Amino acid sequence: MAVYAAHDVLVAGAGRRMAEDNPLAGSGARLSDTIGHPKASGDREGQIQGYASATSVSQGQVIDFHVSVHAEQSYRIAVFRLGDYGGKGAWLRTTSAELQGRRRTVPTADPTTGVIACDWPVSWSLRIPSDWRSGLYQAVFTTEDGDVGSTPFVVREPARSADILMVVPFTTYQAYNMWPKNGHTGKNLYRGYNKAGRIGGTEERAHKVSFDRPYSGAGVPNWFEMDTSFLRWAERSGLDVAYASSLDLHDGTIDTSRYRALFFPGHDEYWSKPMLDSAKKAVSAGSHLAFLGANNIYWHVRMEASADGRANRIMACYKTSPDPDRDRSGATTRWRVISPNQRQAEQGVLGIQFNGIVQRPAPLVVKGSGHWLWAGTGLREGARLPRLVGVEADAYDPKAPSPAGSRRTLLAESPYLAKLPKASQRQVQHTALTEMPNGAMVFVAGTFHWALALDHPRYWNRHIQTATRNLTNRMLRRQT
Repeated sequence: MAVYAAHDVLVAGAGRRMAEDNPLAGSGARLSDTIGHPKASGDREGQIQGYASATSVSQGQVIDFHVSVHAEQSYRIAVFRLGDYGGKGAWLRTTSAELQGRRRTVPTADPTTGVIACDWPVSWSLRIPSDWRSGLYQAVFTTEDGDVGSTPFVVREPARSADILMVVPFTTYQAYNMWPKNGHTGKNLYRGYNKAGRIGGTEERAHKVSFDRPYSGAGVPNWFEMDTSFLRWAERSGLDVAYASSLDLHDGTIDTSRYRALFFPGHDEYWSKPMLDSAKKAVSAGSHLAFLGANNIYWHVRMEASADGRANRIMACYKTSPDPDRDRSGATTRWRVISPNQRQAEQGVLGIQFNGIVQRPAPLVVKGSGHWLWAGTGLREGARLPRLVGVEADAYDPKAPSPAGSRRTLLAESPYLAKLPKASQRQVQHTALTEMPNGAMVFVAGTFHWALALDHPRYWNRHIQTATRNLTNRMLRRQT
């Protein structure tokens, strides 16, 4: 198949910085319009769905798209760079020629591991132009009938230093991906279908998941809006941001020590040992970490090759089941139970750790209002920011380890009701800043709704936006 060399719908100078690209007029619509498109693809019908050959690609490299169309007809692939773009949320970079669609086989799950891996042929290949900026991109598939599907990927610039590296959590995206939700086939690392055709529990879940498959539905991963909310806010704020996939931390494609700060704005729950080592390397080099969600670095995973030998296309996480292939990194279970006395608990890196699923959104309660994080917000001690503690929460655990020589400052202390399997329990959420002996800082929001407060219409909060600006200024050594 010929490789398509993209041309821009809007032309930008090759040396233009990210912050200078952003004011250009966008094209397309916010991602929510694609998700809610009246003809968005579903897994049962599979109107049009596809996946990319990689989670990230550099300028000059080729990325392949593998697409299935439920009925033979033509379709096109439009590639958007996601950002603010005057509120439009996306910039159309290129569109394929007309392609002919075919229905591809939905594979069955492996009877031992539950892995579902597609072997669809390449439908379209795109060589990334040298002037495409690093960013989070979305390939949108549209049939002649108007059906829509999509898949995300990152364009990286590993040779360019930037103030901030935003890491997109593709490992966690895939852990939650239950494609295909067709009533009998789909599995993820949490559940699968039972014999009655209903979604079951841990007995039906997979132990391994493949990146060679579409994301369920319209192709938008779970909690993608956390990442897109931050990137829109960051680029509108003029921050110098480069982008990477979580797998770039795993395979060493990205040198994390090149950046002043690494931001993890999304739900970043599934980490391999090389990913964790990469983050620790950044802190040791004096770079800062910022996690704008909760329940981070919770499950230990192992990356494996696909059946045809392509590296890092299968992710294993046996969780509470015996891991038959455990290696020197340990079994693929919770980090906090891999070694005795929770020595590898997430708090040992982050300063706080996961402590509960939030039954219903609760106010985030400000603590330490005189701290620089809250400067300019006008918030007083005990101020309550409505509905900002949501989905999952973190807190300081005095029984878990802390980073050696560190100083922890709690900046929110929020009561909430945690949902347990058969009951509820009152818990407390913390937002925390942990300062290391070398000056590196690790910030953890401790709630999913912090990132959404930056640019999601339902959770938009000016106080959180000011606090996050204070955080980036301090991490980038600017005066707040």
